[in-house]
Amino acid sequence: MSKALSLKLEDRIFNETESVIQKIRVPRNAYINRALDFYNRCQKRLLNKKKLKKDVALLKSDTKKWSEELSLLEDLPE
Repeated sequence: MSKALSLKLEDRIFNETESVIQKIRVPRNAYINRALDFYNRCQKRLLNKKKLKKDVALLKSDTKKWSEELSLLEDLPE
Protein backbone atom coordinates (compact mmCIF):
# COMPACT_ATOMS: atom_id res chain seq x y z
CA MET A 1 0.00 0.00 0.00
CA SER A 2 1.22 3.52 -0.78
CA LYS A 3 0.57 6.78 1.00
CA ALA A 4 0.30 10.15 -0.70
CA LEU A 5 2.59 12.76 0.78
CA SER A 6 3.10 16.45 0.27
CA LEU A 7 6.46 17.85 1.28
CA LYS A 8 8.50 20.98 0.94
CA LEU A 9 12.13 20.69 -0.08
CA GLU A 10 14.82 23.32 0.12
CA ASP A 11 15.54 24.70 -3.34
CA ARG A 12 19.09 23.35 -3.27
CA ILE A 13 17.98 19.83 -2.40
CA PHE A 14 15.20 19.89 -4.98
CA ASN A 15 17.53 21.10 -7.73
CA GLU A 16 20.20 18.51 -6.87
CA THR A 17 17.57 15.78 -6.82
CA GLU A 18 16.14 16.82 -10.16
CA SER A 19 19.63 16.86 -11.68
CA VAL A 20 20.44 13.38 -10.38
CA ILE A 21 17.15 11.74 -11.36
CA GLN A 22 17.43 13.13 -14.89
CA LYS A 23 20.91 11.66 -15.23
CA ILE A 24 20.04 8.24 -13.82
CA ARG A 25 16.57 8.20 -15.37
CA VAL A 26 14.66 7.20 -12.27
CA PRO A 27 11.21 8.56 -11.43
CA ARG A 28 11.29 11.14 -8.64
CA ASN A 29 8.92 9.08 -6.47
CA ALA A 30 11.09 5.96 -6.77
CA TYR A 31 14.25 7.97 -6.03
CA ILE A 32 12.76 9.53 -2.90
CA ASN A 33 11.43 6.16 -1.72
CA ARG A 34 14.89 4.59 -2.12
CA ALA A 35 16.56 7.53 -0.39
CA LEU A 36 14.22 7.34 2.59
CA ASP A 37 14.59 3.58 2.81
CA PHE A 38 18.38 3.95 2.86
CA TYR A 39 18.25 6.73 5.46
CA ASN A 40 15.88 4.70 7.66
CA ARG A 41 18.22 1.70 7.57
CA CYS A 42 21.16 3.94 8.53
CA GLN A 43 19.23 5.43 11.44
CA LYS A 44 18.17 1.98 12.67
CA ARG A 45 21.81 0.88 12.64
CA LEU A 46 22.81 3.93 14.68
CA LEU A 47 20.03 3.26 17.18
CA ASN A 48 21.08 -0.39 17.45
CA LYS A 49 24.71 0.66 17.94
CA LYS A 50 23.73 3.00 20.80
CA LYS A 51 21.62 0.28 22.42
CA LEU A 52 24.41 -2.27 22.04
CA LYS A 53 26.93 0.09 23.68
CA LYS A 54 24.52 0.62 26.57
CA ASP A 55 23.90 -3.12 26.93
CA VAL A 56 27.63 -3.89 26.86
CA ALA A 57 28.27 -1.30 29.59
CA LEU A 58 25.57 -2.90 31.75
CA LEU A 59 27.00 -6.35 31.12
CA LYS A 60 30.50 -5.20 32.08
CA SER A 61 29.14 -3.73 35.29
CA ASP A 62 27.24 -6.92 36.15
CA THR A 63 30.21 -9.11 35.27
CA LYS A 64 32.44 -7.10 37.60
CA LYS A 65 29.93 -7.50 40.44
CA TRP A 66 29.61 -11.24 39.83
CA SER A 67 33.37 -11.63 39.74
CA GLU A 68 33.73 -9.80 43.08
CA GLU A 69 31.05 -11.97 44.67
CA LEU A 70 32.64 -15.14 43.31
CA SER A 71 36.03 -14.17 44.73
CA LEU A 72 34.42 -13.68 48.14
CA LEU A 73 32.95 -17.16 47.92
CA GLU A 74 36.33 -18.62 46.94
CA ASP A 75 37.88 -17.13 50.08
CA LEU A 76 35.45 -18.99 52.37
CA PRO A 77 36.79 -22.11 54.11
CA GLU A 78 35.32 -25.40 53.01
